[in-house]
Amino acid sequence: MIDYDKAIQQKRALAVHDISGVGKCSLTVALPIISAAGVECSVLPTAVLSTHTGGFTGYTCRDLTDDIIPMVRHWQSLKVKFDAIYTGYLGSFNQVQLMKKMINDLSNPDTLVLVDPVMGDNGRLYAAFNEAFPPEMLELCRVANIIKPNMTEACFLLGEKYKDGPYSREYIDDILTRLAVLTEKPSIVLTGAWLEDDLAHLGAATYDRSTGQIDYILGPTVEGSYHGTGDVFGSAIVGAALTGHSVAESVRIAVDFTVRAIRLTHAAGTEIRYGVNFEACLGSYIKDLGLF
Repeated sequence: MIDYDKAIQQKRALAVHDISGVGKCSLTVALPIISAAGVECSVLPTAVLSTHTGGFTGYTCRDLTDDIIPMVRHWQSLKVKFDAIYTGYLGSFNQVQLMKKMINDLSNPDTLVLVDPVMGDNGRLYAAFNEAFPPEMLELCRVANIIKPNMTEACFLLGEKYKDGPYSREYIDDILTRLAVLTEKPSIVLTGAWLEDDLAHLGAATYDRSTGQIDYILGPTVEGSYHGTGDVFGSAIVGAALTGHSVAESVRIAVDFTVRAIRLTHAAGTEIRYGVNFEACLGSYIKDLGLF
């Protein structure tokens, strides 16, 4: 039952990602998950694709960089501000620069800014980027409250060579503490935390800027690599953080939600390039948030 006497002003988040017509990732993931948390999810699409680029060929792509500033100016004319801004894949230096201005223009003093510094994986930058891109992304990370790099991206931000896991806790702790000094402001959610002393689990290590505490938040590993899970995970963090959960609590909720979606998709034998069945897990996500 909804208690109308306890109704509060709905929070508003802005998700800044590309959007793919087929293949669940980016905005087609962020919009329903953040909305399920009871948060109004506005969108700023950076590109429109027929499918995402992981495992599909022949896809169409229309860049929307030229539309970003006009959209932001219209929102400014309406005096729109956001309680959270969540940025994902940005395909150019220009888009990164625009994000810094957009965050400044559309934020309140207490706006939560989560930057996913999407640049690469498995030790390599994505094909669209060169070695000059990580320092540019680092500057965007410095205006965030939370950043969510994977191990590859963390190493590129630090300017050091990537190494394959599993990892020691000492190694991950060192990555987190040095990244915290380098980025200056945000808390850190480091994905791909796979420990030498616990090979059956995988997840994230968090550094909470407000307390300096490091936590390891893991879930059981599932065979295979599933597209869009980083976006599922990041969106779930945003929803949890806006409903009053700490960094570690938000990541715990997001890990559990993402693992459930992966396990369900794996059990069904769904072709992995189409993404995970997070939709069937939204009820448990809402329950974990404590909304009802």
